[in-house]
Amino acid sequence: MKVLLLKDPKEKESGPDPYIKELGLYSLEATLIPVLSFEFISLESLFEKLSHPECYGGLVLTSPRALEAIKICLKEKSKKEAWSKSLKQMWNIKPTYVVGKATASLVEEIGLIPQGDKSGNAEKLAEYICSREKPNSSALLFPCGALKREVLPTVLREKGIPLESLTVYQTAQHPDLQESLSSYFSQQGIPASVVFFSPSGVKFCLQHIQKLSGDLINHVKFAAIGPTTAQALEAAGIPVSCTAGTPTAQDLAAAIHRALHPQNC
Repeated sequence: MKVLLLKDPKEKESGPDPYIKELGLYSLEATLIPVLSFEFISLESLFEKLSHPECYGGLVLTSPRALEAIKICLKEKSKKEAWSKSLKQMWNIKPTYVVGKATASLVEEIGLIPQGDKSGNAEKLAEYICSREKPNSSALLFPCGALKREVLPTVLREKGIPLESLTVYQTAQHPDLQESLSSYFSQQGIPASVVFFSPSGVKFCLQHIQKLSGDLINHVKFAAIGPTTAQALEAAGIPVSCTAGTPTAQDLAAAIHRALHPQNC
């Protein structure tokens, strides 16, 4: 059975993508199609803020792209040296709050210690932060995307916990998306399951997939990496067959397996 994953391949070059690997354990043949492209912005402003950890109570990082923005800053030799010599240690005295294992592992790569990575989504991370931060303390620095959801900022604001957002990337449709989808459907046929990884993916892909699937779309099991993406699918009128318990390759693969083989459960 074939599974279409609407996401970029993992950042690291070693070994297969974890989603392809986990689905393969269930004898599911998965294919990745990149959906989004990113433009990084305000990087000078980002490093200026990272250069003054004394002004902040900690960091909030809810997407791998926010870490990518920080990594781009640290490519410059002088900035990398400043980070290694003092800034990293100063930030490590403070909490670095993250959503999910993917972001947590990237945080560790720049030498910081992630907290809250088991939260799984912005709502739960907001609760986690509120249980640890005091109202009216120093602001938490939140590098984020232009399409960020307002859930986390709203919850923290209601609890009196200051959050300083800085938009460091913008999201657009991947230039090859339509061509990649058409090529996949013509060569591989209609997949047993299609997996969405973000509301942006729903926005950019769903109409193409509906058109390419035609009358057979009712046979496709639609899956979501988390509740936010599931809500976006449902809002578009698509029944969601399964949602990963946590945003990990293992949980997603298990959920898709159950959706495709309900009689075995």
